[in-house]
Amino acid sequence: MPNTQELQDLVVQVRRDILRMVHKVNSGHPGGSLGCTEFFVALYNEVMELKDGFDMDGIGEDIFFLSNGHISPVFYSVLARRGYFPIEELNTFRLIDSRLQGHPTTHEGLPGVRVASGSLGQGMSVAIGAALAKKLNGDDHLVFSLHGDGELQEGQNWEAIMYAAGNKVDNLISTVDRNGQQIDGATEDVLPIGDVAEKFRVFGWDVLEIENGNDLEQVVAGLKEAKSRTGKGKPVCIVMTTEMGNGVDFMMHTHAWHGKAPSDEQLANALEQNPETLGDY
Repeated sequence: MPNTQELQDLVVQVRRDILRMVHKVNSGHPGGSLGCTEFFVALYNEVMELKDGFDMDGIGEDIFFLSNGHISPVFYSVLARRGYFPIEELNTFRLIDSRLQGHPTTHEGLPGVRVASGSLGQGMSVAIGAALAKKLNGDDHLVFSLHGDGELQEGQNWEAIMYAAGNKVDNLISTVDRNGQQIDGATEDVLPIGDVAEKFRVFGWDVLEIENGNDLEQVVAGLKEAKSRTGKGKPVCIVMTTEMGNGVDFMMHTHAWHGKAPSDEQLANALEQNPETLGDY
């Protein structure tokens, strides 16, 4: 396992990847990607049990589903730097015929991606199905998923959340990125979703909270604590508070960078705040 400094170096490099990918094509979603960088780095490099290579079945290893697929830049960067595909392929983000489309898809055969995502609200159902398949296969590994807080305004989530608890899907860890922002503004202004942790609790989940989802050590500890709570009859939810645009001062504390690319000058500013650590692609 990498040490804390190595993980932190990776966090900074992934931020650079996100910014450069989105800037090159003047398209993409940097805000939520930057806010979840620590989560992805921790999950893929410290927490999940992964096999060498990639296959769609994922038998004998932990698997992950990204529900809020618009934050694909962080997903692609972490997958590439974990060795799923060449880092240089990040150069093709959102280009015609690229495997790295704006929302992850499966028909291009990109290693690491097991489901097309981007139609919000569906990832929870997919993750539950995969978790039940693992139980049927006698596979004691876990299923992880990530969801946006604005995404919870979609009703299908709550049917799935109810189903998971009612059927004791206790090999599932679903994390909610509680950044309080969505495309049209603050979640509480667009459609208040209230106390997310308490909602999951009353739906029958075991819930824990990560107060600062941009503190790498807190994220690692929270994910490992969640793993320790699996197999006890309840699905596990992590409510993780993050800052959209974290690591770039002018992108933080606003929804404005949900889906906007930085200009040349803004990119230079953002990269100055995140010096190269592991080598740009």
